[in-house]
Amino acid sequence: MAAQQGTPSSALRVLEEALGTGLSAAGDTAEAVAAEGAYYLEQVTITEASEDDYEYEEIPDDNYSIPEGEEDLAKAVQMVQEQATDTQILEQKTVFSPKHTVPEAIEDFLCNFLIKMGMTRTLDCFQSEWYELIQKGVTELRDGGIVPDVYTQNMLLENENKILKKDLKHYKQAADKAREDLLKTQKERDFHRMHHKRIVQEKNKLINDLKRLKLHYASYEPAIRVLHEKHHALLKQKMLTSLERDRAIGQISGLKETLKHMEIRHSYHAPEFRVVPTYEKENAPEGPTQKGLREAREQSKCKAKTKVNTKDSEFPTHMQPNPNLGLGKENLCPAKFDYKLNNIFRLHELPVSCIIMHPHKDLLVSCGEDRVWKMVGLPKGNVLLTGLGHTDWLSNCCFHPSGNKLATSSGDTTVKLWDLSKGNCILTFEGHTHAVWSCTWHSCGDFVASSSLDTTSKIWDVNSERCRYTLYGHTDSVNSIEFFPYSNTLLTGSADKSLSIWDARTGKCEQSLYGHMHSINDATFTPRGHIIASCDACGVTKLWDFRKLLPMVSIDVGPSPGNEVTFDSSGRVLAQASGNGVIHLLDLKSGQIHKLLGHESEAHTVIFSPDGETLFSGGSDGTVRTWS
Repeated sequence: MAAQQGTPSSALRVLEEALGTGLSAAGDTAEAVAAEGAYYLEQVTITEASEDDYEYEEIPDDNYSIPEGEEDLAKAVQMVQEQATDTQILEQKTVFSPKHTVPEAIEDFLCNFLIKMGMTRTLDCFQSEWYELIQKGVTELRDGGIVPDVYTQNMLLENENKILKKDLKHYKQAADKAREDLLKTQKERDFHRMHHKRIVQEKNKLINDLKRLKLHYASYEPAIRVLHEKHHALLKQKMLTSLERDRAIGQISGLKETLKHMEIRHSYHAPEFRVVPTYEKENAPEGPTQKGLREAREQSKCKAKTKVNTKDSEFPTHMQPNPNLGLGKENLCPAKFDYKLNNIFRLHELPVSCIIMHPHKDLLVSCGEDRVWKMVGLPKGNVLLTGLGHTDWLSNCCFHPSGNKLATSSGDTTVKLWDLSKGNCILTFEGHTHAVWSCTWHSCGDFVASSSLDTTSKIWDVNSERCRYTLYGHTDSVNSIEFFPYSNTLLTGSADKSLSIWDARTGKCEQSLYGHMHSINDATFTPRGHIIASCDACGVTKLWDFRKLLPMVSIDVGPSPGNEVTFDSSGRVLAQASGNGVIHLLDLKSGQIHKLLGHESEAHTVIFSPDGETLFSGGSDGTVRTWS
């Protein structure tokens, strides 16, 4: 019993020595181990045999069949019973006894522990001393004992605990990050929610303001209608008053002639009139006839002085007949619509604002926002003349009826006249307070009219070099102006959505045309003068009967703005330059609309050649394009 009790104690002592206390003993037994030889654990690799070298045993065929001719009922029944028995045996499940897990021995545990911890020297000492004791018979393998299950489970639980702690740390970090993202998202949500509420409030406020403005605007419409009616009534009254004034002036002229004859006949009474005291003349009652005579004398004196001191031109009273009146009957050839892009002239660095054709030669003048106008020869497009002098962009230009002069309007508030034989500026008209949009020559060549952003138009006398009349009536920018062919009538188009017809001799508005819903950008006459065409900022083009002063037709090619309209020489084709770069051609006979596509950007201006075979257009890219 004593020997049996000492065996486990020796095993525990060996375990303690292996864990650290036996390191000193390893040095004492080093010589004995060297003498008897040492034992080591050696790693051996066992290779599997190749399947190619293995010989398989042939399996006999179990499908026995009864030879033909030896059939017997007893044997057949016996064979069926044997097959059923074999099937039952195969269907039975073989139950194996559970495999018991062999606990790990202490020496194996220690070796595995030292290998795991990388303590190779301690492992060598433990193996040498352990197997030395086994060889001497001091201890046996079966007496070494096994590692208790509780200890093994504790180690497994510790490993799992370490893994779980590591995972917990990772999860905490992920949770912290998620919490930060959540807080950030909540803040952004609150900010966007507050911003959305503010936008909704501003939207509701704008809706209320819009409703209030609509009501306010609706309240003004009746008043505006009444004012228009009053305006027309006043115009009629003004015309009647002017007629009465002319009649009174005629009567005064007759009385004046009668007075002259009376003075000649009774000239000897003149001294008596001269000696009348002044206080008696002042206090003497003055009748309507004497008052009219006195005013007539004063007006005649003023007119005499004006004729002596100025060189004002007179508006022609007998205009030559319009040579274009017979074009509709003589020109029976079909109108042309199949224009193709033929050439591109790059003349300006900034957008082209206007192009016009010379009345008698194959010359073209273009104006640009680069403050320069250029005259080019056709069809090559070589620059013949360049005009410099304006200090701001050029808006429009117009040839003198003879073709030897040019008028240009500019954003610098001036209108300049140029002598094309010398290429220099000969006259500058100043008087507008804002940019000048358009200019036009009278057919007699003595007057130039201009329209401006300052809501006025002016008629300039070329000979006296002064403004003869300023045309008031529009309430917004006057964007276009043009003389009726061979007449003293002017046509203006304004941003106040109206067209006005003026008498250039008196500077008075004779008629206004309403119908556009947006700002009018351009208006023009047909060569015969019986139709007016106008276009507005939303692409609507309207045709008006000038004789009846009524609208004829409305064509909507918007929403891009119509920048300019022009007729061909026959008056049967109307071209419109559109803000989307398209040139629209309207057949006035059939009502069909044709499109010319070629501009890469906005088209500002368009003009036909005199024969109608070529069309020229200018765009915002600084080019003039030729279509033929």
